[in-house]
Amino acid sequence: MNDTYVEVMVARKKNPLLYALKIFLYALAVACFLMAMIGYGLFFIVTAVSFLVAYFVLPYFDLEYEYLYIDREISIDKIMSKEKRKHVYTVDLNRMAIMAPAGSHELDQYRSRGLKTYDFSSRIDGADVYTIVYEADREGTVLVNIEPNEEMLRAVSTVFPRKLVR
Repeated sequence: MNDTYVEVMVARKKNPLLYALKIFLYALAVACFLMAMIGYGLFFIVTAVSFLVAYFVLPYFDLEYEYLYIDREISIDKIMSKEKRKHVYTVDLNRMAIMAPAGSHELDQYRSRGLKTYDFSSRIDGADVYTIVYEADREGTVLVNIEPNEEMLRAVSTVFPRKLVR
C-alpha cells in the first residue's frame, strides 16, 4: 500500500476585538465582585456569568486548522485554544471538480452560482488560499477554502494533475 500523508497546520487570524472583550469581561467580573462584597448580592450573579464567559467561551475563538491529506482525502480538524480538537469536514478528492487559487478565473462559473462556501483558511491578507469545488453528499456542490503547503499541492497534483490549477 502506497499511501501519501501530508499534514498542514494553519492558525486563524486573531480578532483584536475578542482580546478587548476578554479584558472587559475580567474587569467587569472584578468590579461586580467588589460591589457584591459591599452588600449588593445581585452582583454575584453578574460576576459569575462574566467570569465564566471570559474563561470558558472566549478561548475557543483562538482557532487553528489542521489539514490531513491521506490517500485522496483531505480531513480538516479545528483546534480551539490549542486544547480541544474537533473534526469539521472531509473532502474526498475523487469527487473534486477542480482545485484552484481562490482568485482564479477557473472558479468564476462556480462563484456566480452562489454555492455554499466553507472557509478553513487563516483569513490573513495575502495568504495562499486554494478553493476546492467539491460534490458533497447532502449539500450538493460546495466550495472549500484551505491553505495547503507546497508538499500537499504536490501530493494532490500527482494523483489529480488535470484537476489542480496553479
